[in-house]
Amino acid sequence: MSDDLRSFLAKATAKVVALEQQPQDRWGLAAIRGRLVELSARGATATLTTAIELVVEAQTTGEPVAWIALASGTFYPPDVADCGVDLAALVVVRAPDAITCARAAERVLRSGAFGLVVIDYAASKPELSTAHQGRLVTLAQSHDAAVVCLTEKSHDASSIGSLVSLRVEALRKRSSNGEFDVTLNALKDKRRGPGWTRARKLRGPAGY
Repeated sequence: MSDDLRSFLAKATAKVVALEQQPQDRWGLAAIRGRLVELSARGATATLTTAIELVVEAQTTGEPVAWIALASGTFYPPDVADCGVDLAALVVVRAPDAITCARAAERVLRSGAFGLVVIDYAASKPELSTAHQGRLVTLAQSHDAAVVCLTEKSHDASSIGSLVSLRVEALRKRSSNGEFDVTLNALKDKRRGPGWTRARKLRGPAGY
């Protein structure tokens, strides 16, 4: 084998490895379908922003979305609309407690009509039984949907349940010109392994 051929093959292999390591392939609606996902952080969080990105992505591809939240949740329609969400096409459900939120999510998923269900637990400390988690996972897999739970906790706190397939910490840091550096850190990933990160710049909605 010539030196030129060896060099070519080495470069090609390096490119393949680099592509396999791209975190862009590990986050997004396609990457989280059929999974129970927890999106968490504490302090300068970007959980809401990151969840809204998923909503916009789903709506762009024609997937119906349901947002289930406690009465004290963080859902604020003007900010959501400012980020590009079609409010007229978004189903919003208010529930009195964490268990009712989970049951509402099960009911929505069972219809088979939704590609993404967001459960906003950010204003509470949810405790989901294994039975509730199991049903959410089964329904997500059966209907090729993604279930994303928003929680407020530090990175070293335990997840909402053992059946969570992916847990991502979403943090933001103000940079300049009204922009933010948003970083996603995979704390748990049963499919691809934890430890990957994804960083990008975003412009926050008014009031951020």
